[in-house]
Amino acid sequence: MATSNHSSAAPHRGVRRFYLTALIGFLLIAGCTAVGPDYIRPETPLPDQWRGTSGDDGDQDTATLTRWWQNLEDPQLTRLVQLAVADNLDVREAVSRVREARYRQRISRADLFPTVEAAGAARKSGQEDASGAMNETELYTAGFDASWELDLFGGTRRATEAALADLEAGIEDLNDVMVTLLAEVAGNYIELRTYQTRLTVAERNVTSQEETWKLLEALSRAGMGDELAVAQARYNLESSRAKIPDLMVGAEEAMNRLAVLAGQTAGSLQAELAAAQPLPTVSIDLAVGVPADAIRQRPDVRRAERELAAQTARIGEAEADLYPKLTLSGSIGLESLSLGDLFSSAARVWSFGPSISWPIFKAGTIRNNIKVQEELQEQALARYEATILSVLEEVENALIAYAQEQQKMEILRAASDAARTAAELAGHQYTTGMTGFSDVLDAQRSLLSFEDQMAESQGAVLTGLVRLYKALGGGWQSFGQMAGRQSPKVNEG
Repeated sequence: MATSNHSSAAPHRGVRRFYLTALIGFLLIAGCTAVGPDYIRPETPLPDQWRGTSGDDGDQDTATLTRWWQNLEDPQLTRLVQLAVADNLDVREAVSRVREARYRQRISRADLFPTVEAAGAARKSGQEDASGAMNETELYTAGFDASWELDLFGGTRRATEAALADLEAGIEDLNDVMVTLLAEVAGNYIELRTYQTRLTVAERNVTSQEETWKLLEALSRAGMGDELAVAQARYNLESSRAKIPDLMVGAEEAMNRLAVLAGQTAGSLQAELAAAQPLPTVSIDLAVGVPADAIRQRPDVRRAERELAAQTARIGEAEADLYPKLTLSGSIGLESLSLGDLFSSAARVWSFGPSISWPIFKAGTIRNNIKVQEELQEQALARYEATILSVLEEVENALIAYAQEQQKMEILRAASDAARTAAELAGHQYTTGMTGFSDVLDAQRSLLSFEDQMAESQGAVLTGLVRLYKALGGGWQSFGQMAGRQSPKVNEG
């Protein structure tokens, strides 16, 4: 009889072993598979060189590009950059978005692991019987519940992949904020110094014109002058004075904007910046490299590429809903009708078992969701390619604008020198009676106009250089060293 029992149990164990082996093999095969397309970085054709250069630019000057504001050799500008990096509110918000993306990525990764919960309960219930007596019962439970949805087809892994790409895109967004911030600080600082230079030019011309008017007025009172010349000198003087308030407003607005960029209230930097300083100088020529260098450097391109990677992973996440989901669940605990017996051996209970769910009919919801994700991927690809085209346009425009503004500045420099000579000659000829005062007025107005344009052009050349640095994606590389209190937060964990 014992032999019979042993022989009948053996086939059952063999069947169980076969099913167990088959299940393990299935899990191993499925665990190595992730549905959906694997991401491949798109190859975008790029020109070999910039049209706005000579074509012999060599490798990009990465060291100069990384801390490009230092090439302007202006300590106040460098200090403003440091203030802005440390306290700018847009940077603070971008840092927070990176932390948010990191926490979301950790949440997604946690779905790959089992979950365990502890629970306990005490319940008392009663029921009245036919005789009117109340029957009361008590139930006490305590234990642990665990569940684990096996990622058989890689849906959770694709979700984690997408979350990681979102995190990387968030970091590139922070880098892009830094590029914009640095360019804004430098641009507004150059605008401030340009206004101050133009103000100096205007005040110098006002002083000269005021001396001329006073001299003519004194001669007129002595009966030796021309009243028409006095009136002409006066309105020429007042016309020049009228330019000063607008220039002062422009300088104040630039200082206020710099304060806000540095995370401070408007007006807080006036004491530091109000004293007129010359425009910064440029002592280093930047090797712009080839278009591929700019594409690698630009954070907005890198962000668009990471967003495309994230959306590609979401296609696989959606496709995983087509397949079965296997969940292993179990519990172990204590259950007793009496609190005193809760921790006895008789109160122990447990359960364990797998469960499978498989969507059979959802009226096309899953497949349509896959199509939605595929279209979103197509949109992300289009944005990525459009970003590259925009970068190429921005750099080309910055190159040509910078080169042409330099030529314009040299032309205006020559015109200013000629106007200064003409003003001196007109004044000499007027005092010797060889010409009328109208020639002096024309020469003075021309001198003021050309000197003002010259100052504007000097500022425009520097602004064009800043615009070129920004177009090439410079500055964000130094964020880790300069961000101070923010960078540890970004890099935590």
